[in-house]
Amino acid sequence: MHFIVVGAGAIGCYVGARLAQAGQQVSLVGRPAILGEIAVHGLTVSDMDGFNAHVPADRLRFAVSVANVDRSGGTPVVLLCVKGGATAQAAAEIGAVFAAKTVVISLQNGVDNVQRIRDAAPHLEVVAGMVPYNVVLSSPATVHRATTGHLHIGPSALSAKVAASCSAAGLPMEVVPNMQAVQWGKLLLNLNNPVNALSDKPLRDELMDRNYRIVLAALQTEALRAMDAAGIVPAKVASAPPRLLPKILRLPDFLFKVVAARMLRIDPAARSSMWDDLQKGRTTEIDDLCGAVVRLAQQHRTAAPVNAKLLKRVQAHRAGERMSGRALRELLVRT
Repeated sequence: MHFIVVGAGAIGCYVGARLAQAGQQVSLVGRPAILGEIAVHGLTVSDMDGFNAHVPADRLRFAVSVANVDRSGGTPVVLLCVKGGATAQAAAEIGAVFAAKTVVISLQNGVDNVQRIRDAAPHLEVVAGMVPYNVVLSSPATVHRATTGHLHIGPSALSAKVAASCSAAGLPMEVVPNMQAVQWGKLLLNLNNPVNALSDKPLRDELMDRNYRIVLAALQTEALRAMDAAGIVPAKVASAPPRLLPKILRLPDFLFKVVAARMLRIDPAARSSMWDDLQKGRTTEIDDLCGAVVRLAQQHRTAAPVNAKLLKRVQAHRAGERMSGRALRELLVRT
């Protein structure tokens, strides 16, 4: 197979580097600044479990657009890793280049991207995916996986083969029939992304502040209520069942540290990708996270006021701003 990674950011570079290091054919499609650095220095990839490898530049192919991808080689499998707001355009570009039934796997946050891809390029075979872990792009040529978990993808003609190739490359992957449940289960966890972004703290430090956890618990409670109304049963993605997450988050610090020990197995430097977006003035994925909860609640006549308020707060964020846990809790959560 020939893996074409569209969106060579943190996730895309990590997945692409692991596949290339294992001998797979990999093309990276991304920003010229990032690809230029990798073309000069290669790509260094590591994880919190001790893996560390350097992938020379000549083991990778580079393209600044989908149209420029060298499509020679094995059966193409597109791994779409762009942010949700860029999905429709990226999908249209993929659709203009690749033949009918080409497999496109969405390795993106949120629950709406598969439909966006199908709308933009209905001739492609679109497969839902889920990335459970946080990846830090510490420089354009260095990526580090900072949390744990296994990749998930939905069924397709190539899913079993893709899962085998990824697993052999140190990217354990499971093929599951109900990706909607998995994606909503992951969204519950991703609701921490905006909280972390506004805190301006590493993930572990943020989670050890009960005020931030109270906010996250409120966001998740609204999301679970909306899912109940819609008949969606979220899959267990974290170490605890979805419905226990808000209760665990509300525990006092000393109990949380014990009960959530696996949840806190996070690299000390890890932060959410939304934090990075806010710091660099880029468009965030807030509409794919809190926005998705608000829309689901509206469709099924429930309320999600905390998600709605956080959505507006992130959209109004200015570079350099940070919010303490107490300030964010007082802004969003009625006590």
